Amino acid sequence: MKISNLKSLIAGAALVLSAGTAWAEAEYTLTISSWAPPSHNINAKMWPQFTKMVEEATDGRVTTKLLLGLAPPPAQMDLVQDGAADLSIIFHGYQAGRFVATKLIELPGLEGSAEAASVAYWRTYDKYLSKGNEHRGVKVVALHTHGPAQLHSVDKVDDLNQISGMKLRIPGGVASDVGTALKATGIKVPAPKVYTTLASGVADGVVMPLESRKGFKLTEVAPHLYEMPGGFYRGSFAFIMNEDTFAELPKDIQTALEEKVFGEPISREIGKIWDAGDATSLELTKTTAGNTITVATEADQAAFAKISDAVTVSVIEEVSAKGIDAQAAYDMIKSEMAK
Repeated sequence: MKISNLKSLIAGAALVLSAGTAWAEAEYTLTISSWAPPSHNINAKMWPQFTKMVEEATDGRVTTKLLLGLAPPPAQMDLVQDGAADLSIIFHGYQAGRFVATKLIELPGLEGSAEAASVAYWRTYDKYLSKGNEHRGVKVVALHTHGPAQLHSVDKVDDLNQISGMKLRIPGGVASDVGTALKATGIKVPAPKVYTTLASGVADGVVMPLESRKGFKLTEVAPHLYEMPGGFYRGSFAFIMNEDTFAELPKDIQTALEEKVFGEPISREIGKIWDAGDATSLELTKTTAGNTITVATEADQAAFAKISDAVTVSVIEEVSAKGIDAQAAYDMIKSEMAK
């Protein structure tokens, strides 16, 4: 079985963290590859919550082992598909052109928490977005989104027009569409490199969720927060699993995981963790010397709403070209979030 059977070279270079409570005693150990820092909520809370749910659903027969540093973020899907790890988290925006349908959940203007968005995302994927078959080669375990992304900058930003010409780290997907519309100069680096990118002066700022102020220490290198109500975009993530690994598990375990963990249950829990991270980081910003928070004026909000509307129309057309009823999917996301 591929479970817990990493290539020796990769395993030797990885940082191992225990995401489970007693994985050594379990019958099956699923190896997780993750790219965020050890203290980030992805590793400190999301994977442990996943592991807890897996262990409870299988009466302790299945647990996990978390490894960091196996590969950079854009390589995680290939890593899982090739069987070098059993599970991983991917950010869809890091792989331009590979994921299009996922851009619907990233659109600005979607009101609601990360929990609500993540639940809506899974339900819409199940009904519409999965038809795009964009995750072919891996099993989708969860779909989730962080809270509304905001601008974090080295120098204070008081006006939306100031963004024009700024060098901003933008992750891809809808974020890139918005950045282009705002006439920013996009710099693409994965999230783990934002601190050094800002500290070295390569970028003037980043557009990321509030959670990143603590998760990636932005309070130290991007002290100024410019907040657009509703955010500039939402990030789209997936927990993915090697298909052979899942197929090799006993049928009763597969059923338990499908019914009690995979899909909406774990997507909802991850969304909750993103929300809690936003709240913690907002408080940290308020209490950190030199940090400021500027909320966009009504005029700037109206100006951005026009940009948001144009980006939404463009993305719906883009997704429709993939043979997906994009308008129906977008309407479902909004309807589910409103619940």
